[in-house]
Amino acid sequence: MPPPIVLDPADTGPLYVQIASRLRAAMAAGTLTAGARLPSARTLASQLGITRGTVDAAYALLAGEGSIEARGSAGTVVSRHMALLTAPPAQRAMKLGAGKRPHGAVSPVPFRMGLPALDTFPRKLWSATVARAARAVSQPDLAYPDPAGFRGLREAIAAYLGVSRGIACSPEQVLVTSGFQGALALVRSVLLRPGDAVWVEDPGYALARQALELAGVSLVPIAVDRDGMRVPAGLIAAPRAKLAVVTPTHQSPLGVALSLPRRLALLTWAAEAGAWVLEDDYDSEFRYTGHKLPALKSLDRGERVIFAGTFSKVLFPGLRLGYLVVPDALTDAFLRASRLLNCGQPVLEQRAVAAFMEQGHFGRHLRRMRSLYADRRQALAVALRAAFGERIVLELEAGGMHLLVRFPGMQDDGAVVRRALAAGLAPTALSGLSMAHDCGQGLLLGFTNVPEAEAVSLVARLAQAVAG
Repeated sequence: MPPPIVLDPADTGPLYVQIASRLRAAMAAGTLTAGARLPSARTLASQLGITRGTVDAAYALLAGEGSIEARGSAGTVVSRHMALLTAPPAQRAMKLGAGKRPHGAVSPVPFRMGLPALDTFPRKLWSATVARAARAVSQPDLAYPDPAGFRGLREAIAAYLGVSRGIACSPEQVLVTSGFQGALALVRSVLLRPGDAVWVEDPGYALARQALELAGVSLVPIAVDRDGMRVPAGLIAAPRAKLAVVTPTHQSPLGVALSLPRRLALLTWAAEAGAWVLEDDYDSEFRYTGHKLPALKSLDRGERVIFAGTFSKVLFPGLRLGYLVVPDALTDAFLRASRLLNCGQPVLEQRAVAAFMEQGHFGRHLRRMRSLYADRRQALAVALRAAFGERIVLELEAGGMHLLVRFPGMQDDGAVVRRALAAGLAPTALSGLSMAHDCGQGLLLGFTNVPEAEAVSLVARLAQAVAG
């Protein structure tokens, strides 16, 4: 339990901000440590003599910044990332990369997930493309952008999806967003209301879960096995849910694919329940064995799937560009929401990406990255097996941008991650990504920014962190 919270009646600011500040200060002081469970919103509201909604707002603020995490029936706990705040100043600076780059920019840390290979991105080609796009900017481009996105980019995306993902859609169904989080914000505002039930994969993508929590929805964690999300379990837990958020091609973080029977069951449920499915297709281009899996959207005859893609993984995240493909029945509602929430995305970047795609650079870049990632993935797997031998279980799935390494007998993967951070590495603890279902202990290792020549030395540093 946190120390007693004393509200200052002289403070004219909102009460929820006061509560969040008190809890944040307790975390920074080390009084509330990573993993500590907070009282329920109802309990804390009763203690302070205020409404539960005020405490909910404080918890939502802390969850949004990543300070706390909701664990379903396990309650709300302090995020493991708060260990950064309680570390000695020198260690904290090292972990955050303080002082190494101006304006907060830092080089990729080995094993960090979610980053493409920034060291091999064709910067000169991209710069030339941006320069040509800048020269092509017209007077209308200087006005407010189209809230649906630059027409040329939407046409390029529709053409690409038809060939690469088997999705037949028109440019009118495509909306350009600010990355996946911007796409999720649109879905949230159009389809969900406070209290609505939403299926989420467990374990799953933590940032998506936290963003949904901000909308006040009721998250329903659905376990994942070798065939992906256990759709029959969702039918039992919340048959009238409004939305299911899935990563069917390469489940985040376990890497499995949603099997065909479960894809069909998910689509049947959505059609019969009048629900929607958000397909997060975050890294489907990177598959190294077998044929590329079709998108769930390509099977959607009932028009219940909303497809989300991003350029963060295939180009670079600094673009902050993603897209949605929405059913015809929802295009007007999504366009209205986009106009109200963000008034569209910057035109120059959209023009540049459209040109990059139309001129064939995008397809060639993907082919190069697929080959590069296959080599880096293999080099890291070999180095891991050489360093750990039979002490690990290496789950080498068909695609993706990270490896999942399990260590039988490991008791605290979070502690290993903290030691690895101190050593300049950035693996992710598997156990911290689950809500209600135990997914075991393990480390998630991004390999895209691990050159083959450095795999052995980086694994040696990781081995020291594992040994403690």
